[in-house]
Amino acid sequence: MEYNEYTIEGRNAVIEAFRSGRTIDRLYILDGCKDGPVMTIRREAAKKGCLVRYVAKERLDQMSETGKHQGVIACAAAYAYAQVEDILEIARKKGEDPFIILLDGIEDPHNLGAIVRTANLAGAHGVIIPKNRAAGLTATVAKASAGAINYTPVAKVTNLGSTMEELKKEGLWFVCADMNGTCMYELDLKGPIGLVIGSEGKGAGRLVKEKCDLAASIPMKGNIDSLNASVAAGVLAYEIVRQRGV
Repeated sequence: MEYNEYTIEGRNAVIEAFRSGRTIDRLYILDGCKDGPVMTIRREAAKKGCLVRYVAKERLDQMSETGKHQGVIACAAAYAYAQVEDILEIARKKGEDPFIILLDGIEDPHNLGAIVRTANLAGAHGVIIPKNRAAGLTATVAKASAGAINYTPVAKVTNLGSTMEELKKEGLWFVCADMNGTCMYELDLKGPIGLVIGSEGKGAGRLVKEKCDLAASIPMKGNIDSLNASVAAGVLAYEIVRQRGV
């Protein structure tokens, strides 16, 4: 299901967007504004678990395309999000062990789009992202995915660690990209698997890492010590493909 509108400005428009069921990734509200319509918007955002950021008027003015934001701008998802169960169901229907890519702290929409593209080509059944500190399904992500977003479901969850625990009950185990981990060629990466990719520089967060069963490193011969996050995801995803023998 594709959405054609990405930015929604003005109080009434934002309220109606929430009430119509539109998926809102982020909501920007004028800091200190607490009048009736804005409080209504805040309540709607709370119901949906939407990330809210309180910003200065100058920031809203910079973001605004209409000049009539009325202290409120919402960023709607370019595409609808899937549920984690939808991803598992795809694997079941294909008769395959689940292969899911989980992203922790990927904030660059170009990286997210590239990873969705890789997930599709590597045969992953879906991608999972957290609600906070992460890029959502914006128009930029859709473009960077080169159309893969139409075929590879992306689920957004409140807590990545809790989701991993639930997936472990479904038989999945998890490998995290980590430059200090074991060389990927020395690991058995077959079976129902979740590949965890963290942000560049920081990697996956501590709590997410603790949920992982293995840490995998990519052999590197050059003078710098890390790959772009989307490239690392591609290298590890295709090592999983190689070991699966498909």
